[in-house]
Amino acid sequence: MTSLVSFGIFAPPTIFIVLSLAGALIALVWRRAGIAVALASGFCLYVAATPALSSYLLRQVESGLPQTADLGAAQAIVVLGGGVRSGDGGGIPDRLNGLSLERVVFGAEAHRRLHLPVVVSGGAARGTHSSEGALMKTALEADFAVPVAWTEDRSRTTWENALFTARLLLPEKLTTVVVVSQAWHLPRALWAFERVGLKALPWPAPRTATRLGEVADFLPNLSALHDTFYALHEMIGGIFYRLRY
Repeated sequence: MTSLVSFGIFAPPTIFIVLSLAGALIALVWRRAGIAVALASGFCLYVAATPALSSYLLRQVESGLPQTADLGAAQAIVVLGGGVRSGDGGGIPDRLNGLSLERVVFGAEAHRRLHLPVVVSGGAARGTHSSEGALMKTALEADFAVPVAWTEDRSRTTWENALFTARLLLPEKLTTVVVVSQAWHLPRALWAFERVGLKALPWPAPRTATRLGEVADFLPNLSALHDTFYALHEMIGGIFYRLRY
């Protein structure tokens, strides 16, 4: 059930598409009720796909980050996985997706600036053959000449990223870490790392600019719909984490 709310049929804005179709079917029996459901969900889908709303929601999520952070006390850098493009296990290998690649770039920047040991964290998702951790380690070492000191390759959630990373670092007396991810993901990630006993500092990832100045900002596009999904996912995930953990 949790996965359905996080990424499945009940995850906004996917639910709006489902309700639009449901409304059309309901209208075959109860005309007014079905039309009302279809119109309301269609309107919600339109708004969710506008850059104006998606950028506003991402800014709201990112407001949970401190404006500045003193990274001088950090002892290690933790790069979180963001997903894998699955291959076929043969001629088409698994590869890091766009989110993970961006985090790898941020992680390389963090290492060059701070000169701290690097941890990569991310397990194998369903349908993939390689873990995020293993793929990020390969990318950092082969493409960026950044050595990876620890590879955590069992986690499937942000909470498990934090929990399994803590089990690697706390025995080494490493308690303060720089967490590398997108700005909209960092508030929930930092909360999870703090909860498992690590002092977590955010890497200064680029924040989202609010888009309200052009007509195109109020017209729907797929990129904005994608951003809205991530913003709502983080909002719902933040509440869920606080209730569960």
